[in-house]
Amino acid sequence: MIDLPKRAPFITFEGGEGAGKTTQTRQLADRLAAAGIACVVTREPGGSPFAEEIRALLLSGHLPTRGAMADTLLFLAARVDHVTETIKPALEAGQWVISDRFADSTFAYQGAAGGVPRATLAELHRLVLGDFRPDLTITLDLPPEIGLARAGARRQTASGADHFERRELAYHEALRQGFHAIAAAEAARCVLIDASGSPDEVAAHVWAAVEARLLSKVG
Repeated sequence: MIDLPKRAPFITFEGGEGAGKTTQTRQLADRLAAAGIACVVTREPGGSPFAEEIRALLLSGHLPTRGAMADTLLFLAARVDHVTETIKPALEAGQWVISDRFADSTFAYQGAAGGVPRATLAELHRLVLGDFRPDLTITLDLPPEIGLARAGARRQTASGADHFERRELAYHEALRQGFHAIAAAEAARCVLIDASGSPDEVAAHVWAAVEARLLSKVG
């Protein structure tokens, strides 16, 4: 179990495919850097050497068909290494950490859309991560058909779609509802932002949330 002392803020971006998480992660990091705030940008699955190996396995589409619980355990193995090797050291060194996805993705993908009970996921996370969680989660909301079209355009060809992007639309609708439910249940941590605007418009809303939730508490 990971026990973190008082530390720098940990921010995560969540949302469905094509919502703009990677773009907004980078834009927020750039804006924080311009404000003189050192930060580490990372991602899930991945973010540490071992976790990146698991990422390649999970997203390749070359694994045999497996259930949502098997995916859950693989994501958790990657996450605990990510927290131990990358996130925890950075936070303790006073660096802000911004992650493109974290635990909410497991609750949405393997839970809401995959069928693993929320109570089971919560207990598994408690066992491996204790009460460690982000200080702020930005959930980018977008209708799945728009997000999938964006993701497809980004990858140029359908063959570039990963294991999860290739799922049917109903799966992605369930994902969206899962993220909505998490944001509503944990409003003190989560901010739901409409991602249908331009990257700069979305970034302005993200920055407003960071200012209100975090920057007002430091400095």
